[in-house]
Amino acid sequence: MSHSLEPLVIQHTHHLPSPAGPPGEGDVAARQFDAALMSVGFKLSAALLEHLSGLCEATVVETAARALGAVREMAGDHVEHNVYFVDFPANVPDTFDFWMGCVAEALADYASRDRTVAQLSSGVLDLLTLPSYGNYRHTYAEMLAAHDELIAAAGDRMTVLHLGGALEDEVTALYLALAGSTTPLGADDLRSLASLAEHCAGGPQPDAIPIRENRALVNRASLNAGADLVLDTVTDVLRLACVLSGGDVTLQEPTRFRALSRPVRRALLAGLDSVVATAPAKLADVAAHREAFKRLGERLHPHEYPHLPYAADVFAVARGEKKTRSHNSRVEQLLGTGEVTGAAELLKSAPGTLFRYLDRLLRAARTQDGRDAVVAAAEQVAPMVSGRVVLSVREHLHNRVAKTDGNRVFVNRLGRAWVTSDARPPVPPKECKRLCAALDAEIRRRLPAPGHLLIDPDVLDVALPLSGKATASGLGVLPRGSVSPVQGELLRFFVHWKQRQKDTDYDLSALMLDSDYNTVSWLSYTALSDIWGEHSGDITEAPHGASEFINLRLGAVRGTFIVPQVNIFEGEGFEQVEESFFGFMLREDEQEGQPFEPRTVRMKSDLRGPGRVALPLAFHRGPNGQWHATWLHLYLKGHPSANQVEGNQVSVATLLRGIVERDSLTVRYLTDLMSDDATTVALWDGETAPDGPVTYIGLERLEGLHPDSRVFTPENLRDLIPE
Repeated sequence: MSHSLEPLVIQHTHHLPSPAGPPGEGDVAARQFDAALMSVGFKLSAALLEHLSGLCEATVVETAARALGAVREMAGDHVEHNVYFVDFPANVPDTFDFWMGCVAEALADYASRDRTVAQLSSGVLDLLTLPSYGNYRHTYAEMLAAHDELIAAAGDRMTVLHLGGALEDEVTALYLALAGSTTPLGADDLRSLASLAEHCAGGPQPDAIPIRENRALVNRASLNAGADLVLDTVTDVLRLACVLSGGDVTLQEPTRFRALSRPVRRALLAGLDSVVATAPAKLADVAAHREAFKRLGERLHPHEYPHLPYAADVFAVARGEKKTRSHNSRVEQLLGTGEVTGAAELLKSAPGTLFRYLDRLLRAARTQDGRDAVVAAAEQVAPMVSGRVVLSVREHLHNRVAKTDGNRVFVNRLGRAWVTSDARPPVPPKECKRLCAALDAEIRRRLPAPGHLLIDPDVLDVALPLSGKATASGLGVLPRGSVSPVQGELLRFFVHWKQRQKDTDYDLSALMLDSDYNTVSWLSYTALSDIWGEHSGDITEAPHGASEFINLRLGAVRGTFIVPQVNIFEGEGFEQVEESFFGFMLREDEQEGQPFEPRTVRMKSDLRGPGRVALPLAFHRGPNGQWHATWLHLYLKGHPSANQVEGNQVSVATLLRGIVERDSLTVRYLTDLMSDDATTVALWDGETAPDGPVTYIGLERLEGLHPDSRVFTPENLRDLIPE
């Protein structure tokens, strides 16, 4: 098969598919491959090195060329990271002195002198009009020559690539894992699934596809291959039509439907007809997307298919010609008259919806009998609710009881965040406690017996990936709400972007806050240096790509929180540029090296969200002085232009408080439940892996695990979420 899907396997699984080739003496090439990988923070596992050494040299070289490209992109090393100040972080000037130097150069330049004099006379100076401001003053090669080589340190990142199976087997396994995921996928994972589904349409399929967006992508591939569609609701057909038109499978944005061929129209209408014929009550789902169905009907021409009357009913409901009453409308009517018990009884026929109504039902119940009826209904239907929803409600109820401030943080599926006051009455604590116990028992029942359970302590505070929407794509990225330790003397952020059509200026900044979330100081293009750190300089356009860095000495930082952010000052948004990503490095002071060193990159995540201000993560200093990263993956709406750290201090602090002070369900929660049925439970001590098969949960796959072991790392942590 083609090797075009191999990078997806490497990036998603950290497996290198076993290359096919004649045997030979490839040991020298394999060691050279390993050395090249180590220079970017990766390494071959012992088994993979041994396997490659037994292949012919040409096969090893071809494999290395493909794999190196994939891992360099994972670490952000596929682009040139230049800096404005050539020897950054050394010799970064005082901000005012730097600006005055730019003014002096502008006055010495005949072409810009008159414009600069006029601005100075008016009292307002636009830095962007100064010839020496915002553009690289040296080549990438000149910047490299100004720096010493990186001194290797034991703390440098080393991500191990493991020996996989045959490429076809690895592609199929990845496809089945993504398509059958029990939690929603992020945008990049959905793109990966779309590519894999087209390739795997004629092969094995998952037993179930619980996530609707995944189902739409698989259905498109099945339609193209002439295979049967998997349809359960009329909305499944709408999502498929959106995908076929190149629109939004999540239905968050309106889709402009394309003209569809007669066979495709017939297949979509037949799908609608079958769904409604089997369950006429599903016509009620049309109301949630009435306008989209009306526009789809204009493309499908249902009047041409009189033998599909149930499909015609869908569009009659959308046009208002046929009345149907939704489940939610009947529930709302009951709640409006105070019939909480009746509403709970009705919702038992829609278990997932009942769980989403629990907070409101408990608040609406005015009597103990009503509250008991709500809890009893939830306990009765819990086995029929998806594990993701059970866990989400469990997390929600815990935070409703524990919450002390009066604010409520909202984060939509795209990462757009906002805060509003929380005027909801509290949820009765006794019923909350009873429900939490029931949900714990239900999750415990669904978890498989782990046998010998081995846990990396560093993974315990990783938030459960209840939705891939809460995690950006990249290397070392964890779900929103996760907390991970940060160890090193120097912390260095970086952002890289490449504009697509017009000049685009991204500004990397770092806001320092105290324990009460008040501003201490910041580093940005308006504050280039302080005793604890330096900014690499402002780049104001990126036709060939541009990078900015902030270097911080953690021991010198004042305050409790460090909040890096990327502000769009001008130009294309995060979703319009050709490429944009953020990351951070950790290193020791004596290591020196280039501004960007892939071996020291601990995290690199794509910036592909809405809004004009990105907040990837924050750093928090604990009472013992130890720093930790808290993962945010948030976007603020911001202003159309001129976003600056000085202008969003309050909103950033409020959002940070909302995330930091919210308790996420973490891996620790699941391992505590799994421990009840485990043969043994042990924390990994960093030594040799055990001899027998284990269930291992950690940040990285261990070398030397028994082949029958079950392994869960951030790459497949979603598989821990029970169905």
